[in-house]
Amino acid sequence: MHNVTVAFAALLVMLLSYFFGCFNGSFMVSHFIIRDDVRKHGSGNAGLTNFYRTYGAKYALLVIACDMGKTVAACLLGSFFFRCLGWDGTLGTLLAGLGCELGHIFPVFYGFRGGKGILSGGTLLNWRVAAVAWALFLLLWLTTRYVSLASITATCSAPITVYFVYAHNWLYTGLCLAVAALVVWCHRENIQRLLHGTEKKFKWHVNPMEGKDPPQ
Repeated sequence: MHNVTVAFAALLVMLLSYFFGCFNGSFMVSHFIIRDDVRKHGSGNAGLTNFYRTYGAKYALLVIACDMGKTVAACLLGSFFFRCLGWDGTLGTLLAGLGCELGHIFPVFYGFRGGKGILSGGTLLNWRVAAVAWALFLLLWLTTRYVSLASITATCSAPITVYFVYAHNWLYTGLCLAVAALVVWCHRENIQRLLHGTEKKFKWHVNPMEGKDPPQ
């Protein structure tokens, strides 16, 4: 009976977190504020990079706040719920993070077309794991200007860091690995372009839509 209860609680946390993740920042800002759909432009992805390339920096911070904020909220909820039941709060955090990541990448509200999971995936767990991942991201982004390469490398570092930070806990590492695998899978086309030398490098934009036809 205990195992059934744990399984039900885990499923409930992941389901609730999935719906948190469905509130995609890029889509919501482009739809409700700019009156457009970011997925109609550029790569067709509802992520921060495509949003920035399409609309510039004006609303980028709002997208970041939305996508990172929803993950923090979901992870806090998962941790709180598990702790209230007398269980492992970190496990609740990881399950919530995985659920939120699935919602961000495959949002049911937007035809299962979401982002690539960097902002949401880079927010969960603890500050040490996040610090290593974001340090790698910034290092590679600033030196190569390939956002995708920086994102993939930072993501792949997380399960390794988790393994050492949490004393070789294979359950935590496995759940973090699942999140990383999702992010890498979402970047499969970027990986191909990186291998062929056709991936676009990051460029600073203020308002790329200026001089173009406004969204209808």
